[in-house]
Amino acid sequence: MILTNSELNEVLKELDGWKIVDNQLSKEFKFKGFIQAFGFMTEVAITAETMDHHPEWSNVYNRVIINLSTHSEGGITLLDKELAMKIDSINNSIQS
Repeated sequence: MILTNSELNEVLKELDGWKIVDNQLSKEFKFKGFIQAFGFMTEVAITAETMDHHPEWSNVYNRVIINLSTHSEGGITLLDKELAMKIDSINNSIQS
């Protein structure tokens, strides 16, 4: 079920640095270099595959931009929030 504007505002309060861009949850991640960025993407890919929920993303050198939405629902759902939280957890473990 697509989240309402009120629900989206609550979700954004729970997520660090995520914002709504073109009806998607979006965040940019920066790393020391390409290898770190690619390692992050690999871990996210494994997590996304286990959830059967795949991000739209791009990578240029040390920068990864991730956009999340549930295409089958036509917008942002709790599944996107759950994946965003897991992505943040992966990022925190890599950056520490």
